[in-house]
Amino acid sequence: MHQESNSARGAASSLAKLPLYSSLLSGLIVLIAAVLSAQQSPSTDTIGAAPVQIDRPRPNYLFPDGRSYVYSAEWHLITAGIGEVRMDVAGSERKVTATAESSGAVNVIFPVRDRFESRFDPRTFCSLSIFKHSEEGAHKRETSIQFDYARKKSTLDEKNLKTGETKHVENDLAGCATDVITGFYYLQSLPLQPGAQYEFPISDGKTTIVHATVEKREVIKVPAGTFPSVMVTAEATSGPLQSKGKVWVWYSEDATHTPVQMRVKLGWGTLLFRLQRIEK
Repeated sequence: MHQESNSARGAASSLAKLPLYSSLLSGLIVLIAAVLSAQQSPSTDTIGAAPVQIDRPRPNYLFPDGRSYVYSAEWHLITAGIGEVRMDVAGSERKVTATAESSGAVNVIFPVRDRFESRFDPRTFCSLSIFKHSEEGAHKRETSIQFDYARKKSTLDEKNLKTGETKHVENDLAGCATDVITGFYYLQSLPLQPGAQYEFPISDGKTTIVHATVEKREVIKVPAGTFPSVMVTAEATSGPLQSKGKVWVWYSEDATHTPVQMRVKLGWGTLLFRLQRIEK
């Protein structure tokens, strides 16, 4: 038992030192944020001659309002933290919230308490704003991003809560884009038939292009149950992280397209997210 505990702490220590660890722990956000860092260069809204755009939700699409997905984050068989993602009606908009908390040995070495909120237009799936409150180790900051489609600009304001330092940045916004939180639900809304491929813009202050492919059907067993599923891969096709990371998401093959399992592979290792339960 003592040897296993030391091993767990050693692995947790290694994980905590990784530069992208805090982002990857953030439940849903890891699906795309790990591959589509906000540090990427702005991209255009086309690839070759094919337009890359966000499709409007189909007329009969039911948003998963009032439903929370709770995940465990695992690295080398160690539970590093818990992430929760939820969608709610907010007037004429939809609000997506995501929280992340480290646990176990990782929490002792590198505590994480993050909260993210995204708002989008349910008529178009265009993101409207993002707010992030991050407490990661000794770092504490708040970031807000506003999408102004009339001006074709995104505006980022960030404040270091320890030093009071602030920054203000504007970036070009080619057109309707989803974000690193809402993009999770955007994929969920698509038909997801095996063999289908999708490309769409995603922004976290700067814009890049995601390429997603519905690979195959699989039956996935997680703590929340056993689900016939379709496996979707997603990766960046532009920016400095192009071809350096990949995301796999298993969506249930029913009308809800519940995301039951996620796996993220980067140069230093793989993180696994498994659905623990659904709360309503």
